[in-house]
Amino acid sequence: MKTIKRLLALVLIAALLLAGGVAWYASQPLRIEALPKTINVVPGTHLRQLSTLLEREGVIDNAPLFWLLARALGRGDALKVGVYTFDRPLTPLALLARIERGEVSQVAVQLIEGWNWREVRAALAAQPLLKNDSAGMSDAELMQAIGAEESHPEGLLFPDTYFFAPHSSDLNVLRRAYRLQQEKLMAAWETRAPGLPYATPYEALIMASIVEKETGAAFERPEIAGVFVNRLRLRMRLQTDPTVIYGVGARFDGNLRKIDLQTDTPYNTYTRSGLPPTPIAMPGEAAIRAALNPATTDALYFVSRNDGTHVFSSNLEAHNRAVNRYQRR
Repeated sequence: MKTIKRLLALVLIAALLLAGGVAWYASQPLRIEALPKTINVVPGTHLRQLSTLLEREGVIDNAPLFWLLARALGRGDALKVGVYTFDRPLTPLALLARIERGEVSQVAVQLIEGWNWREVRAALAAQPLLKNDSAGMSDAELMQAIGAEESHPEGLLFPDTYFFAPHSSDLNVLRRAYRLQQEKLMAAWETRAPGLPYATPYEALIMASIVEKETGAAFERPEIAGVFVNRLRLRMRLQTDPTVIYGVGARFDGNLRKIDLQTDTPYNTYTRSGLPPTPIAMPGEAAIRAALNPATTDALYFVSRNDGTHVFSSNLEAHNRAVNRYQRR
């Protein structure tokens, strides 16, 4: 019994010492190396990653202790992304509070590969530290405001993380994303494979958007592009579901029906030949390069294995066997 009491006492003393140490640490100004110090909290950063980042950048000198402090206080679950600049010493608690409140020196805006234009506008409107100057603008008005020649914005923005000063205009984000997509597209166009069935870089961008939406495994992008290029060369319809879904628009509920495949729209590549009139999403650089340097293949079909990869076939008979195996079970 005495042994148990001694153990409990030791545990209590250790807990008190730990609590005292954490409390002392929380109130001590950090010795930040080389002020001012700037760090970038990217989307998806959790507390342990933040602690490691702060230690690596010389903002704190003990990542486990910083993490323990935040967890002991029930904090650290509401980190705000962005670029933070620390220009004077502050305590660990003050540091954590700044990142939780989002007191950024630059705002992070992330545009995701495969997003469509509706998703881009929603993301910009949801960013409280950006001025939503594009609200109420038509697509054509917005494109004119960012210096674009095109009237339809779909696919013309480069998916990336952009940083801006708080309360910048969302038009600045769109302008930079548009210019960067133009740079990526033209650089890839200059190194394109010979004999591709595209009349313009814009047609290649349309193909890249289809490749982006059809690809689950990144290594398959060139092969998927190769299939669609083969079909264009043979004047076969592309017959790709993502274009149909784009044509259905906001009415799409996650279930592509037979009637959708049969209903003609400008984006239904089951009822219409050639490329759709515009991109259907934002393609990333890898999809653009795949569209302009597709794999050399005799495949004309592919079907999902339901694990992100596909079975590629050069004739309808082999394709139907793959469909029966992976889709009709």
